[in-house]
Amino acid sequence: MALLVPDTGEVIALQYLVNKVATPENLVLKLYQNNITPAEGDTAATYTVASFTGYSNITLTGSSWTVTAGATGPSTASYAQQTFTSTANQATQQIYGYYLIRASSLDLVYAERFSDGPYPITNNGDAIKITPTITCD
Repeated sequence: MALLVPDTGEVIALQYLVNKVATPENLVLKLYQNNITPAEGDTAATYTVASFTGYSNITLTGSSWTVTAGATGPSTASYAQQTFTSTANQATQQIYGYYLIRASSLDLVYAERFSDGPYPITNNGDAIKITPTITCD
């Protein structure tokens, strides 16, 4: 499935574009475990955050994003690959996708369901790797 920017994320992007919001926020990367497909009307509360042993959300700092202008293709903002790793054997938890929220306001920015998931987390060392990327064309 393709990345979906829900209504809340669209509003955030437009507010920054026209300088309506003066205070930027870091984004927080989260995995979700409920079997849903992202939709326009979603909020952060739509998603059930992962809870496997060793899981924690990952804050993505603004200065660590790489933004590349698309002279002959799309422009992108990308972040280094992030890894979520289980630290114990446990009952299987299915992970269906990931989403990003703003760190302070907790507004949903975007979500993506894994096209080849869900990914099961069962064993110590099971891992899911995400490379956050936003593409504008």
